[in-house]
Amino acid sequence: MIELRTLETFYWVARLGGFRRAAEKLNTTQPAVSARIVQLEQAFNTRLIDRDKRRSALTPKGVELFAYAERMLALRTEMVMAVTSAGSLRGTVRLGLSETIVHTWLARLVKRLHERYPAITLEIAVDVSANLRDSLLAGELDVALLLGPVSAPKIKNLPLCQYPMAWIASPDLPVEAGPLTLTQLAAWPIMTYSRLTKPYREVTELFARVEIPRPRFFANSSLASIVRMTLDGIGISAIPPAVIPEELAAGRLRRLACDTALPPLVFTASYLDQPDNALAAIVAALAESVAAEEHQPH
Repeated sequence: MIELRTLETFYWVARLGGFRRAAEKLNTTQPAVSARIVQLEQAFNTRLIDRDKRRSALTPKGVELFAYAERMLALRTEMVMAVTSAGSLRGTVRLGLSETIVHTWLARLVKRLHERYPAITLEIAVDVSANLRDSLLAGELDVALLLGPVSAPKIKNLPLCQYPMAWIASPDLPVEAGPLTLTQLAAWPIMTYSRLTKPYREVTELFARVEIPRPRFFANSSLASIVRMTLDGIGISAIPPAVIPEELAAGRLRRLACDTALPPLVFTASYLDQPDNALAAIVAALAESVAAEEHQPH
């Protein structure tokens, strides 16, 4: 009799391309993984995985078995989700997200998750979207709320929200009145997201399209630090007004009128659509719901 646990081990060796990574995923040892694969190959009397020092690859029979293993694991997940009540679902979801989400509706998402699924816990990592994408594809994250979508096999993307970008400055910064040109903006340091991000590329490309002196760009991976530097009057920041509602309402920061608009930030909830990732699908769907509520007209 072939145990489902053995098929699951085979699935992850095939999915992750190695015995060590499968052992880490399943929280077991590499010898235990090897033993299960040997047991499976003996049961079918055929070689399923070609092993080398760099990567484990499926044989033709292994490819056939992988399709069956994936379907059986998906059916197990479907059964558990159908029979188990929401309050009884338990497990840990590794959630990666952009800092913009932290400053807007992350707290509401965590609260909603606790209310509906009290036994599901989160391990939260905050990073730039490029790194979140890499971690998601490497299997180091279960779901990522990032500038998307992520174009890759087996990745499902749920639309979350869009945040307009704007030019922001301290009221104490002596910026000229009226709609500003890029030339006028370039007289000040421009502060925005880190060099690894899409917003940084879009901001720098705007100034590269016109023949003006290149401004000083202060790239920063910390959104809180960008806001602090803007409050201190160091320069003009390119950030979403949604992350600074209190500062704008109190007049500590102001939105500058400019004749050049910035592209909005478009976020998705992205996760691997695979048999054992049902909890990630739950968190992604909940994030989609919370984001939709956040952007309803008030």
